[in-house]
Amino acid sequence: MVEVFKTDVMKKNRAKEMLCILNEQFPHFRINFDLHDRDKILRVEGADISAKEIVSLLHKQEHICEQLL
Repeated sequence: MVEVFKTDVMKKNRAKEMLCILNEQFPHFRINFDLHDRDKILRVEGADISAKEIVSLLHKQEHICEQLL
């Protein structure tokens, strides 16, 4: 399963910080950002992904994040 999210993460160093936080919380998922995309895409790949938890975690880090359907 792959979930895709639109974010406001703009800088590479902030994306790395967010990847550390996300990987700590979700160690069994494959997670990456595409900062070259205009929507600053966050992709999460794995089984039993909770989109609400991902969105909530980014919101707690003061980022905009919405699931793309």
